[in-house]
Amino acid sequence: MTSDLNEINSPAGQPSSDNDDFDKTQPPLSALRHEIPTGLYRQMPQLGRLTQNHPRDNEDGLTFLMRLRASTTPEDAVTFTAFAAKPKMAIWWGYECLRHAASELSANDRHMMELVATWTTYPDDENRFRTAREALYAPVRSPAVFLGLAVTWSGGSIAPNDPAQVPEHRAPRAINSAVLSCLSGAALNNRPIQLARFIDLAAPLFRSF
Repeated sequence: MTSDLNEINSPAGQPSSDNDDFDKTQPPLSALRHEIPTGLYRQMPQLGRLTQNHPRDNEDGLTFLMRLRASTTPEDAVTFTAFAAKPKMAIWWGYECLRHAASELSANDRHMMELVATWTTYPDDENRFRTAREALYAPVRSPAVFLGLAVTWSGGSIAPNDPAQVPEHRAPRAINSAVLSCLSGAALNNRPIQLARFIDLAAPLFRSF
């Protein structure tokens, strides 16, 4: 059983990219973990091991994102965005990438996307653990399931009965896997178009206003 992914709306309270105003929509300044990418790379050394290109001193996020886009490894722009934005906004961005990339979605993945959308609107532990129960035991690690895992690892305790905190690199790694695995599922000749769209969706996260 499959369903049209585009029937799932953008999470409430998040900007929709289905209208002409999307490119004018600016997320809050708090969307980024660090205003300067070099600070992010110092805070999260896992990122430096995943990208071939590294930021220059005093290079701002949008400039670095565009440099990654023009590089020989433009997929680095996906990885950088997954780590650069705070979990809620990064997961919203990943949701939008998946929503625009696919024409069909299995019933299980559609349900997972709905759980992710609910959490982005109401990011409490109840919705996080509800998503975790579905994502952790999913039979296939699809892009939607990776996004569910990102919600699971977005912050707070690992489980209701386990006070240990989730390592901060786990959510962005799951978001990165979600978006890149979604990209790899596209036809070869369509991948550059999809990647460009993903980066366009990311750019508002880095714009100052």
